[in-house]
Amino acid sequence: MVQIQSSMDSAKKQANPQEERDKEIKSTLGRIKHKFIVMSGKGGVGKTSTSVNLSLALSELGHRVGIMDVDLHGPDIPRMLGLSGMLDLGPNRKLNPMPYSKNLSAVSIESLTPSKDDAIIWRGPVKFSAIQQFIGDVEWGDLDFLLIDSPPGTGDEPLTVAQTIAEAKAIIVTTPQEVSLADVRKSISFCKTVKMEIFGLIENMSGFACPHCQSVIELFGSGGGEKTAAAAGIPFLGRIPFDTRVVECGDAGVSYRKQHGETPVSKAFDDIAKQMARLVQA
Repeated sequence: MVQIQSSMDSAKKQANPQEERDKEIKSTLGRIKHKFIVMSGKGGVGKTSTSVNLSLALSELGHRVGIMDVDLHGPDIPRMLGLSGMLDLGPNRKLNPMPYSKNLSAVSIESLTPSKDDAIIWRGPVKFSAIQQFIGDVEWGDLDFLLIDSPPGTGDEPLTVAQTIAEAKAIIVTTPQEVSLADVRKSISFCKTVKMEIFGLIENMSGFACPHCQSVIELFGSGGGEKTAAAAGIPFLGRIPFDTRVVECGDAGVSYRKQHGETPVSKAFDDIAKQMARLVQA
């Protein structure tokens, strides 16, 4: 009788794989207090560096943070954090996130592929399955924050996150120039269409201080992000100045914050992280 019941239970699980995965996802998300997806309307606006530096800032405030890289075709999170190697399986047959520090860990498709230069050539359904596995099949544990770095635009990856994590909030990154702001307005429209709450908008690369005379040069214009946020009725989280050392540190896989903790860039990320941390205190 026991064997028959066991066989029936096994057959039931095989017959409803999506139902089992949904249970795993619900269980995992139940242990994560706040979920954010970092989005951009177009590439090249510094979305991934924003995700990384916000994660670092939150972890340095003492919060337990996970960063999930769902930019499946251009996964850069491991390289920017200086992480290498492959993810391993825990005793419960779930993947362990790759630890960066006591309070910060990360998961990326790059940490699951033997060659970091292999192209990921996937259609929508496979992306959907992979992102769901990043949630349900990973031992995230108890987190205060999960930051999800998504590719530019409003395609499969952000849509899958919106459908899978109903309580996720969006942080939208833009530069001040009009071509970027036009694409950001599409991201705002996407969030409203899928009923995703927008936590706020960040204007990145906002002014460059000349290292010689300290005069501020507006490389991409100024104020466009704040105006766009006001017009859309969403919070404006702040401006991140342009600093060439952000690029240098990202390429080298070292923490910009550790190297340049007192710069305007680090302080700007600190201010935004504190806005997010108030959610934990509320």
